[in-house]
Order: sequence, then structure tokens, then C-alpha cells
Amino acid sequence: QVQLVESGGGLVQAGGSLRLACAASGRTFSYYYMGWFRQTPGKEREFLAAITWNSGNAFYADFVKGRFTISRDIAKNTVYLQMDNLKPEDTGVYLCAADMNYLVVSGVRDGMDYWGKGTLVTVSS
Repeated sequence: QVQLVESGGGLVQAGGSLRLACAASGRTFSYYYMGWFRQTPGKEREFLAAITWNSGNAFYADFVKGRFTISRDIAKNTVYLQMDNLKPEDTGVYLCAADMNYLVVSGVRDGMDYWGKGTLVTVSS
């Protein structure tokens, strides 16, 4: 059974940092893109960042460039999202996802292969 399990969310003050983790299990993700999304009330789910499992090439939404960094640890089967200089508008549920198609993992197309259940990030002002 494939699972993506997020962790690392919590309450942080504006300007602070958090590192989220997504533990992947149940299959090999060698040819997958691993992505992070954010869901906030009243807004559509937003693509944040993606990384290729094999080569570690990273891709970002423009509005997180310079503040968020995606990485992966192949030995631990884990993908990370380092978030710095957090703002109250970053508050939301952060979800991990995996797909072999970049257009899907970046949110352009539907049909994601796998989703995690999310971890809540709350940024106080």
C-alpha cells in the first residue's frame, strides 16, 4: 500500500521557519516527481514546489522562490520542504503528492497518482 505521510507542521510566528517532511512508502518512486501543495480556506489548492526523485531537480511556484526549498533524501525515502521567512498568509494544510507527469504534479492537470493527508501550518502575526 502506497503511503505519503507528512509531518513537521505546527504553529510558528511570522518570520520563522519550519521544515516539513513527507515519508514515502509502498513502492519505488524512482521515476516520480514529488510535490508539495497548500490548501487554504476559500482558495484552490496551490502548487508550491516539486522535485525529481532520481536527479533532485527542483521546481518552484514563483511566489515561494527564495523562501521555500524542496529536497529529498533517497536513503530515507523522504521529501522535505524547508520554509523560511514565513508569513501569516502561508497558513494552511500542506500536502505531499507524487506523479510521473510534471504537468500533474505541478497542478496544471488533474489525476495525481498519490496524495498525503496533509499537515497543518499556522503562522501567527
